[in-house]
Amino acid sequence: MGKARQVSEVAWSDWQPLPASRPLDPAVLAETLDGGQAFRWRRTDDGIWLGIFGSSVVRLSLDLQGTLHWSAPATLTASTGPALSRYLDLEREPHTLVDSLPWRSDAHLARCLAEFPGLRILRQPFGDTLLGFLCSATKQIVQIKQMLALLAERHGTPLLSNSSLVTSHSSLPNWSQLALIPEAYLRACQLGFRARYIHQTAQFIAAHPGWLDETEALPYAAAKERLCSLPGVGEKVADCVLLFGAGRLEAFPVDTWILKAMAARYGLHGWKPAQVAHFGRTHFGPLAGLAQQYLFAYERRHAGR
Repeated sequence: MGKARQVSEVAWSDWQPLPASRPLDPAVLAETLDGGQAFRWRRTDDGIWLGIFGSSVVRLSLDLQGTLHWSAPATLTASTGPALSRYLDLEREPHTLVDSLPWRSDAHLARCLAEFPGLRILRQPFGDTLLGFLCSATKQIVQIKQMLALLAERHGTPLLSNSSLVTSHSSLPNWSQLALIPEAYLRACQLGFRARYIHQTAQFIAAHPGWLDETEALPYAAAKERLCSLPGVGEKVADCVLLFGAGRLEAFPVDTWILKAMAARYGLHGWKPAQVAHFGRTHFGPLAGLAQQYLFAYERRHAGR
């Protein structure tokens, strides 16, 4: 049975609007959901976004006025609303946050902000975010999505009762479940060398109950230090986990795109990632991670031009 048939069998709730102060552009929504923050969203043939985070399954759609609407399987609707509000970080208004960035004195940042008005930083489940970015080393977004889809299909928990929907509507395995999975089974999910890091991290977390919750609650520097002690977690992965999973907007992940952007736009030629990250936190301030997403989105859109 194909995925399109599976989706059509779900009994979805009525569409409900999400509060937003300004209309949202479809390209900005696509960048938010499918631009490298999260890896479990896909756009269906009718232009609706279908995503899974934690134990929630949700559809998102923009109307012609740019208002975002959501719908969930009828059996999950009651819990999805609050979970979605947290996931989209609706308590923080993106335009107010953006206004506190140094765009008035930074012409390039101002260009980036103008191209993606309303871009949000998602607040994903912390454990899922760690798993996603442990899969990300040397991989493109589409490959990371494939790995996580296989992990969910083979080792996750079905979120809907209809057995025919298991493959497309399962949560990712949590770290307790991952600790019970042999490394060879993880490799079978196309993880490659990342399987060893995930297996070792799962063993550590299983031996230290509460470690993830404690880490998420720590100040940025202490949380980053703890994450970097895990197998396969360097500064970039740690910053991604803290930015997209813990709402730490001071985190400034540095990948190839950001290295190129900071060299071309800010003259930081030959700088090492740690130096660029320090510059980013200093130059952009306490919301450096928000600025990073605008720089990242702009650089990808204009690559090769």
